[in-house]
Amino acid sequence: MTTADLSTRFDGDDVLVRIAGEIDLANATEVQEQIHAVVGNSAVRVVLDLVDLDYLDSAGLRVLFTLAERLRVRQIGLDLVVPPGTAVRRVVEMSGLAPVARLLSRRAL
Repeated sequence: MTTADLSTRFDGDDVLVRIAGEIDLANATEVQEQIHAVVGNSAVRVVLDLVDLDYLDSAGLRVLFTLAERLRVRQIGLDLVVPPGTAVRRVVEMSGLAPVARLLSRRAL
């Protein structure tokens, strides 16, 4: 079974969600629900820390695009922390997420 471990930290109006493991078809819906559950209307920015994410498929990309659209409507910024040179970074860059989420190379919070 595919697993993704999520941990959340709040820093003022920012929400930091660290995701480790994998996001694929088997767990994408659960991951999406967990992220949406921790992002309140008072958030100014959401930072998804994907440093420890080992695998991301098209279902995982759908989670990121859905989150980006949801946050855009609510006028909440989205940052993705993905180290350069990793497979996850290549997938994110090729997917076209850059216009809807800021890509960072290292943890900001």
